[in-house]
Amino acid sequence: EEAKKAKQNPINAIAISSYNPNLREVTSRFVNLKYIVKDEWTFFTNYQSPKAKDFQKHNQISALIFWESINVQIRIKATIKKTSSNFSDEHFRKRNVEKNALAISSNQSRKVDSFEIIKTKFNKALENSELTKRPDYWGGFSFTPHYFEFWKGQKFRLNSRKVFESKNDNWNEFNLEP
Repeated sequence: EEAKKAKQNPINAIAISSYNPNLREVTSRFVNLKYIVKDEWTFFTNYQSPKAKDFQKHNQISALIFWESINVQIRIKATIKKTSSNFSDEHFRKRNVEKNALAISSNQSRKVDSFEIIKTKFNKALENSELTKRPDYWGGFSFTPHYFEFWKGQKFRLNSRKVFESKNDNWNEFNLEP
């Protein structure tokens, strides 16, 4: 609520870091957080993308939110899984057709010779009458946090760091030094 009042934009951008055990590397990217329902946080992507493949090989992620407008950073550790097909279908039907056309036409993160090819594929997909039918290769991922660190920047780097961590189904609260 504080970030909304400070007109934080974007407010739903969240950096997700995944681990690929085959390549032995960590990668990060921003996604748009779409839902928080009970303890599950959900975003959507192409299931054939590198990040989706990472999630399927290693279900632990870290996530990071930074709201510059209020100088707050939220660190999250979580486990991740695919959402149900029904949930993904329902979300896809509600999206605008341009976003759906891009989801349908894009082989996310694959090499392409030019941006013109991307635009041509997108425009061709826009002519499709099935723009509310979700393709099997696109859908949601939900993650369930088990660790939160709320960092609040202060003068002289006298930063506040409050942690909430779940152990054995109990949430523990403690502070960290700056």
